[in-house]
Amino acid sequence: MKPSMQDMQQPGKELGSELLQFVTFNLGEEEYAIEILKVQEIIRMIPITRVPNSPEFINGVINLRGKVIPVMDLGKRIGLPEKDTDNDSRIIVVEIQNKIVGFIVDKVNIVLRINNSIIEPTPQMVGRTNAEFINGIAKMEHSLLILLDLDKVMEPDELEEVATIR
Repeated sequence: MKPSMQDMQQPGKELGSELLQFVTFNLGEEEYAIEILKVQEIIRMIPITRVPNSPEFINGVINLRGKVIPVMDLGKRIGLPEKDTDNDSRIIVVEIQNKIVGFIVDKVNIVLRINNSIIEPTPQMVGRTNAEFINGIAKMEHSLLILLDLDKVMEPDELEEVATIR
């Protein structure tokens, strides 16, 4: 099917491709990205309160403008070694299947527009990251960008368990 004149004139849309927006961040030495549409906000590290009997993968909760939000270390969740937080660490507050969760990352970089034509399917093994959490790899000019699939980072039953934390 030939693209219509409307498709060709839409800003940010090229023939046979689509521009997607991602927030990029570091976990250890690798650069990752998540779809910007899932991101609610990005905040500096604030005190995290440990909740007794909460799931092991949850670091605790934060109070963000009166809302209690569960927080987890994203690097640890996807199989990377645990790392202490520092001045560059941030909490990315995201929505996954109508549940709000905060992910601790080592450093937030920039928002990128990526043409979907440069995104490759996930290889079987991607560094030290479990391939099951990866949506694809974007071939950037000087590096590779690992695109995480947030819907796979937490199982539906884990999301339900997180929703009960208060």
